Amino acid sequence: MTFWRAALALLAFAMLTIAPARAQAPHIAAKLVAESAAPAPGGTTAIALTMAPEKGWHGYWLNGGDAGFGLQVEWNAPEGVTVTPFRYPVPEALILFGMMNHVYEHPYALLADVRVDKGVAPGTDLTLTGIANWLACTDKVCVPEKAVISVALKAGDGKIAATQRARFDAWRARLPQPLDRAGAWERKGDTVRFGVPLPAGAALDAPHLFLETPNVVDYPAGQSFSRNGDWIIVETKAKGDAVGPVQGLLKLSDGRGLTVRFEPGAVRLAGKPIVTASGGIDMGLFWTALGGAILGGLILNLMPCVFPILSLKALSLARSGGDAGAAKVEAVAYTAGAVVTALLLGGALLALRAAGEQVGWAFQLQHPISVFLLMLLAIAITLNLAGYYELPSFGGGQRLASQGGAAGGFWTGALAAFVATPCSGPLLGAALGATLVLPAWAALPIFGGLGLGLALPFLAIGFVPALRNRLPKPGPWMAKFRKWMAWPMGLTALGLYWLFRQQTSPTVHGWVDVGVLLLICVMMVRGWRKGEFARRTAIIPYIVLFYLIGTNAADRFAKPDTVAAAQNSSAFSPAALAKARASGKPVFVYFTADWCLSCKANEAGAINREAVRDAFKAKGVVTLVGDWTNGDPVITRTLAEHGRNSVPLYLWYAPGAAQAEILPQILTPGLLTGKAGG
Repeated sequence: MTFWRAALALLAFAMLTIAPARAQAPHIAAKLVAESAAPAPGGTTAIALTMAPEKGWHGYWLNGGDAGFGLQVEWNAPEGVTVTPFRYPVPEALILFGMMNHVYEHPYALLADVRVDKGVAPGTDLTLTGIANWLACTDKVCVPEKAVISVALKAGDGKIAATQRARFDAWRARLPQPLDRAGAWERKGDTVRFGVPLPAGAALDAPHLFLETPNVVDYPAGQSFSRNGDWIIVETKAKGDAVGPVQGLLKLSDGRGLTVRFEPGAVRLAGKPIVTASGGIDMGLFWTALGGAILGGLILNLMPCVFPILSLKALSLARSGGDAGAAKVEAVAYTAGAVVTALLLGGALLALRAAGEQVGWAFQLQHPISVFLLMLLAIAITLNLAGYYELPSFGGGQRLASQGGAAGGFWTGALAAFVATPCSGPLLGAALGATLVLPAWAALPIFGGLGLGLALPFLAIGFVPALRNRLPKPGPWMAKFRKWMAWPMGLTALGLYWLFRQQTSPTVHGWVDVGVLLLICVMMVRGWRKGEFARRTAIIPYIVLFYLIGTNAADRFAKPDTVAAAQNSSAFSPAALAKARASGKPVFVYFTADWCLSCKANEAGAINREAVRDAFKAKGVVTLVGDWTNGDPVITRTLAEHGRNSVPLYLWYAPGAAQAEILPQILTPGLLTGKAGG
């Protein structure tokens, strides 16, 4: 069998030199496309080589296995333009005639980056061409194919059309994600063993370890997978005499994978065999993530983003007067609302990611329309708590959230879960990050666990008489308490208004201000009718507010209708990170968003403190900021590479370190100055 494998491999390669030129169309159609046709000087744009095999034909991964080989391109790049090597999606293992092939049997895309030097003048023709060679095969024949690939580029502003960005994001979603730590490998006799560091575990559905480095393993040999603590152990038959580091790709499930760099070294003993039948998952990961989500949701009740909603439930429970039946009904309904909403948000997140969108937790707050609707709801609840109206005027959601009973409990829980998404407290980031590697049916309960944890305090009050008896009895204090609770809800509305302004253009700001002016007019008419302006001084605040907002609206309409872009010399990008690390200085990278209150608390309480700034300056620490307010596919991918799908995320790169250190989600000045050595 070894002789026949070698002979067939030799025959496939020999065909490259003896095959005549073919006039017929290739069996794998190749087309080169660019994400931006006008890359900016000093920046980069992505290009994709789409490969569409005919039915029954397949192309090859970078290391084709026993007989195939990957794509080869000879570029004819204009001056000032460089092209990085192509990145491949996760392949499939295919055995033909006893030989293992690493292939793609369906349409796929290879991605690379095109870098344009700063000195290139705007308007310069940067058309990129190349000659591509690849091998197309069926289960009976292999044909070497060649094509001239080309894409028209011109130096410009780097703008990317929304449709093209979505197209490239779908291709990027199929690329393997780099593991943030190195693995280990060793050879013992005829066996080669690999250790993959996955402390959080991973979903493995028919896994396979593909090796980019040749002469390490016998490709057709079986691979065994087991877990020993925080490591996945892979054992297979050795072949060849390779030494030194080995580059590999671990296929997970649903077409996802991780690229791993294996350093020579001792590998742990094989552990518990991993169930790799369809749908099998690492149960340790599942239970750990579920427990972290429940506990993280419980901690969210202490976060300021949830407190205004809790005031509604506090009033509702106080109205019940300690009635056991009513308290249990409301507690169960509140829990159902929180869990269902968390499941719906989680399901939407998983569906968007499956469709190729680069999104993460709290994705709905990256869209201005969602923020605007939530702002209207916050205004409605604020005015209701302040006593300006009793009947619903902004839709049934507010009425349902403010009333008692099962309906009120359910909608209050739903609202609490919705507004809790900007907060990512302790344990929650890692728990939600586990949903990146779990199959959808196992990831959904993690999101449900967040809703359950959020509802646990009220669930306990509803079913534990000792806790319920500590609630104050109904009385006149409730009217005053209700009005006091309008303040935190009003601050929430102002915060959402500020966020909305950050995400939209001046013209939109002006129309929102006009809406606020109309609301003030309604409140003034109400005041006249009720006689609240008997004293002339009572109307002065309304007049001043009307004047200030009206002036601001006029100013907004006079400005250019563009969304202000963040001008930040320390903005995060892969290129900026690579440059900072090459400087040999410590690098601190933090990912934040304007809607993330946990992020802003850490920035005010630790990152922007004078002692921290002085320590960073003294040690030459380079700080890079990743702003995820409006969503950014690059940042989303970076979060995923570190096992996160939410912010905040804090990374510390020590000089010369191979990988980043992930810092806690709650920062202190002492922690940061200690890292800097201050």
